[in-house]
Amino acid sequence: MKKIGICIAICALVSLKVNAQTNTTQTGGITTATPFLLIVPDARAGGMGDMGVATSADAWSIFHNPAKMTFNDRQIKTGITYSPWLRNLTDDIFIGSGSYINRFSENAAWGAEFRYFSLGQIDLTDNSGNPNGSINPNEFVVTGSYALKLSETFSMGVGLKYLRSNLAFNGTAGNTLQPVNSFAVDVSGYFQSFEENYGSFNGRYRLGFNITNIGPKVSYTPGQEDFIPTNLKFGGGFDFILDDYNIISTNVEFTKLLVPTPPVRDSNGDVVEGKDDNVGWVQGIFQSFGDAPGGFSEELQEFTYALGAEYLYNNAFAVRLGYFHESQDKGNRQYFTLGGGFKTNALNIDLSYLINSSDVNNPLENSLRFSLSFDLGEIYDNY
Repeated sequence: MKKIGICIAICALVSLKVNAQTNTTQTGGITTATPFLLIVPDARAGGMGDMGVATSADAWSIFHNPAKMTFNDRQIKTGITYSPWLRNLTDDIFIGSGSYINRFSENAAWGAEFRYFSLGQIDLTDNSGNPNGSINPNEFVVTGSYALKLSETFSMGVGLKYLRSNLAFNGTAGNTLQPVNSFAVDVSGYFQSFEENYGSFNGRYRLGFNITNIGPKVSYTPGQEDFIPTNLKFGGGFDFILDDYNIISTNVEFTKLLVPTPPVRDSNGDVVEGKDDNVGWVQGIFQSFGDAPGGFSEELQEFTYALGAEYLYNNAFAVRLGYFHESQDKGNRQYFTLGGGFKTNALNIDLSYLINSSDVNNPLENSLRFSLSFDLGEIYDNY
């Protein structure tokens, strides 16, 4: 029989639980399959507390809010990202992505995105410790999105994604894991006001929402189904346009995992507090707003929030700050972020860095996230 080293356990834990909003209650936490779908890929959002649902449109709108695509200032935006993962433990786990957005008319745009999560190379041994090959577990998602302006200031977007999670250790005796293949849908909206004068400065405000990963349960092992991380994001922002050279954007974003909270059960497995979480995925979405064993106060704790700011000089240099907060009883992820960017007429380079502020280890600690994007084609002046 083959034996899998401790690194495979670490990798499986990362894939199944890390960054999936592990909400703890008296009974434990909410865990989902394919939590890599929630990992923020780009460094611009990474510099502002991992937010993007209501920030200005960019090459990463497909992930954060597809409806933003119709507010792009250039016809084509395309880019790539790279984020190392668990860099304190290993150097070959990472998430990377590529995106392409085409605003083909004043009122409509389409885009495609590919995200890939590699859990690195894992060496296998037999019972005697002899080398017995290696594997490379990985997950990826392909997304196609379309957005349409319903007015000059408001648009809606939809996305269809195919996802695959392959954690199966082929050829390993006793292995029951099987690859996951599934589909999911995103639905989003975005509002951006006209620029108005506020006395000593001009300004505009933005609002956005995105319900991501709406889809059926999946199964890693026969007879056991898990929710995928259906997630609600909503927020707003305001641009202080001080003059032709200086813009300060402030933003806030809230998120909630739309997956049932595990109830409190007695020794017989009967529910004594909360609601039964053994439900279908559609019912689970609606139930997630009112099933916490601790009632309304615990439901509020299941919301996370992020604060972010961006200073842009001459549309060329950017400095960013952010903060992300999750309740201490619901995972306790809390961290500050720093970021910067450089822009030319066509090229955008962004970097971000995360500073952990809680006792919970963050897989992005001591890591530098990197994004590269290009603005091409026709310029839209109604942005």
